[in-house]
Amino acid sequence: MPASPDPPRRAGRRLDRSRDAAILTATLEILAEVGYEATTVDAVAARAHTVRATVYRRWPTKADLVVAAVGQLGATDTVTAGTPDTGTLRGDLLASIIPMTADEQQLRIDVMTAVADAGRTEPKIAALSVNAGLDPWVQASKSLFRRAIDRGEFPPGDIDTLASVIPTMCVYRIAVDRLPVTRAFVITLVDDVVLPALRGRSDGHPHSHPSLPGDPS
Repeated sequence: MPASPDPPRRAGRRLDRSRDAAILTATLEILAEVGYEATTVDAVAARAHTVRATVYRRWPTKADLVVAAVGQLGATDTVTAGTPDTGTLRGDLLASIIPMTADEQQLRIDVMTAVADAGRTEPKIAALSVNAGLDPWVQASKSLFRRAIDRGEFPPGDIDTLASVIPTMCVYRIAVDRLPVTRAFVITLVDDVVLPALRGRSDGHPHSHPSLPGDPS
């Protein structure tokens, strides 16, 4: 006998994303307060005024949840900063600095410290979380660098590397030095590191470097 056709599958209910922001905010707060190991999905759900099933439906593991929360923090900061157009790369980079209260700075210090500490036992989680926090800022920096090159302010260069300098140094200052990212700190990076590196390519080509032991011939 021919097999009877399978009954049609019911369409899954669309995931309601209205609770996402509250859940990710609760994750950051608890992560900052107690660290990665002591952060639990139950605690996050309680603070976000939801149930653990709602959290797990969006993020299958605690690690997924933390990575999403750290990524959202970076994304929110870049949206707040926007993509300023002052006419110069220096002006654009400085206009991207977000004024933060002491509490906002401390939250970021505590979150990134918790992520760095997690790396002692779960390096993959720490790396993913840090990268999630960095990527929005790196992409925003690339946009500013490309625009500066397109308008002829600087010759073409390795913007992939240079776009990572300021975000990476800011994360290092927060997670390792456990210090706030001040305007003066960012100005130093812009004036003493990034802009000189771009200006150093005055001929439009990368400088040659002497070979080091082990370099391919």
